[in-house]
Amino acid sequence: MYAKHTHLETIYLGKAMSKKQRTIGLLGGMSWESTATYYRELNEGIRAELGGLHSAKICLVSVDFAEIEKLQHIEDWEGTAIILSEAAAAIEKGGADFLLICTNTMHKVAPQIEENISIPILHIADATAERLREDGIKKVGLLGTRFTMEQDFYKARLTEKYGIDVIVPELSEREDVHAVIYNELCLGTIDEDSRARYLKIIEQLAANGAEAVILGCTEIALLVQQNHTAIPLYDTTAIHAEQAVRQALLS
Repeated sequence: MYAKHTHLETIYLGKAMSKKQRTIGLLGGMSWESTATYYRELNEGIRAELGGLHSAKICLVSVDFAEIEKLQHIEDWEGTAIILSEAAAAIEKGGADFLLICTNTMHKVAPQIEENISIPILHIADATAERLREDGIKKVGLLGTRFTMEQDFYKARLTEKYGIDVIVPELSEREDVHAVIYNELCLGTIDEDSRARYLKIIEQLAANGAEAVILGCTEIALLVQQNHTAIPLYDTTAIHAEQAVRQALLS
């Protein structure tokens, strides 16, 4: 005997069944602390859209960050590209329809990864820039690893593709930001003194003309959230995940 549904239940079932999910590919582990945030936010986003017991369809490969970090700091970007391209190819074989690289810094090798897969990459800088442009932000401060703050793969994309002026902290401040990411946040350590230091750096970026600040490392939002400052913060992990949910539910 078939179960009977109320009118509201029938409407809900019709809505949920009308949306076919795409499978989200996650290239994670850099670090796993932020990848866990991606996993949670993607599932919460899908549940918010579809309700009930719905969760995100995800294909995840999580790399060993120690291997990546070692190559980063000796500037062996080709070595990182090989590891991540192999992982991305495995994600595609696992059935993913598009790919998220769950880190800002390793978008440095996104072009090399793209050459080795046929599914599209949902670029974290594009997702963030589109949100900034929607909000009318024309000059923004950028926090992240020193690679992200100092090299052009991220900043130039925001400026050349979206016309957003990007400023970064002074050298000593960049070193502080970088050290906290690798020595604390990637290990799950949240330190109040480090938060205070970050907030002072954010205030200085605003004093230098930044209308908002990009939390351009996926771990930074573990330390600093919007309730800590009046200066608008753009959490790249949350923005990236939100766009992935929309992409997954496109008809």
